[in-house]
Amino acid sequence: MPRSKPLPAELDPSARQLVNDLRRLRDHSELTMRQLATKTGYSAKSWERYLGGAALPPREAVEALARITGTDPVPLLALREVAVETWGSRRARAGERREQAGVEQAGVEQAGPTREERSAPEPRAAAARFPHLALTAGVAALAVALLSALLLVLRLDDDATPAVISAAPRSAATSQPPSYTCHITRIQGRWSAGINKGRNTEIGYGDSGADVAEAQCLLRRAGISPGGIDGMFGPLTLRAAKAFQQREGLTVDGMLGPHSWKALRG
Repeated sequence: MPRSKPLPAELDPSARQLVNDLRRLRDHSELTMRQLATKTGYSAKSWERYLGGAALPPREAVEALARITGTDPVPLLALREVAVETWGSRRARAGERREQAGVEQAGVEQAGPTREERSAPEPRAAAARFPHLALTAGVAALAVALLSALLLVLRLDDDATPAVISAAPRSAATSQPPSYTCHITRIQGRWSAGINKGRNTEIGYGDSGADVAEAQCLLRRAGISPGGIDGMFGPLTLRAAKAFQQREGLTVDGMLGPHSWKALRG
């Protein structure tokens, strides 16, 4: 896995702890950003912002990452609730710093000519016009500062918007991932989880569906955890399949073919 970038220095301690915990879960699961997006329904770019401390992850994103890694989401959600309270003030402080910098710049513009410039002889008409020019420059600088502060707030709001947009499809019934439940039974001397009607279809890394969920249930029955029973043949399921093959004296390639299925159904 590529090394994570340092978090922003101004990040609140609660938000920093939440991001660090989410990073550890992602590193432990060995999921790429693309695989994380596939499993959670949030885009890879959104996860880059969440894990980089640029945007506060939605509650549903935290729950999804906890679910696919088999982690209790309650401590993570508690950290998120504390971070929510301070996240808005962090954005406000950033805007105030930008606005204050603009006001100070305006003050410099409004200071007028130096002593040397005042001592130089100038036409009377130019001297009469100078106060109007200074006032105009000060107003322009203040307007630029206010516009910069507004753009900063809009940009920060923009970071949160994709999370809302990407979360919307999750509410649709058609986009919900299928739910699998293991019903381990022994039928005619063969173990079955009751998910794929006893098929022994060859499956491997990257596959998904009922056959993968059946294998995950049987791996768990054999005492080797594949992670969640989600029907996704990801890194945790691959690791469990190889461990089972090694234990049973089979070819350790991570592919569940006829010999591996026979051993699983035992």
